[in-house]
Amino acid sequence: MEKRELIYEGKAKRVYSTDDENLVVIEYKDDATAFDGKKKGTIESKGIVNNRVTSVLFKILEDNGIPTHLVKLLDGRNMLAKKLSIIPVEVVVRNRIAGSLATRLGLEEGAPLPNPILEFYYKSDELHDPMVNEYHILTMGWATPEQLAEMKEMALKINSVLVPFLRERNLELVDFKLEFGVHQGKVILGDEISPDTCRLWDVQTGEKLDKDRFRRDLGKEREAYIEVLQRMEGGSLNV
Repeated sequence: MEKRELIYEGKAKRVYSTDDENLVVIEYKDDATAFDGKKKGTIESKGIVNNRVTSVLFKILEDNGIPTHLVKLLDGRNMLAKKLSIIPVEVVVRNRIAGSLATRLGLEEGAPLPNPILEFYYKSDELHDPMVNEYHILTMGWATPEQLAEMKEMALKINSVLVPFLRERNLELVDFKLEFGVHQGKVILGDEISPDTCRLWDVQTGEKLDKDRFRRDLGKEREAYIEVLQRMEGGSLNV
């Protein structure tokens, strides 16, 4: 499938048109940002890791009845995907207290939650992705009641699939961000699930193996990302 015109470039990916109006090529970049783009850098091989990790996880989700935009992995950095009309609402699933939840509630990071928490954020760089609730989403018309119900149901199902899958690989899924879109009238999972969009901790040591290493200046970001991919794919890696 040939890359054609660049139709969108975000912080972590470029999206290109193809000769099929229903398909796009997504190219994953090594650029790293945090704090609404105030902190910028590069993590070598990050794009390769995120592309391949997303492919592994989306295939697992597809096998469990969750529709995604993944068509196939093209190469290390490029994925063929279904073209989506993105719903401008990010869904965050939280299994442990971490990040902004710890700050907002004044709670100790790392404590497990008795049940997963769903949070919603309006996708707007200009407004710094503010947290919103279901009333905002429905009143502003960002999603229909049916779409919102589907997103909530899929988010919890995704969590129920990925938590045990990752734990078998000695990874604790602390929290993660999801984006959904509409393809040919159907709500499906888009964007990515990767160390960029998840908090992943080593089950035994609690070591952070995700973008918090970049956010918090912990160092060894590349090594952490590759470790996650190693646990996903096994065997020797060439990145």
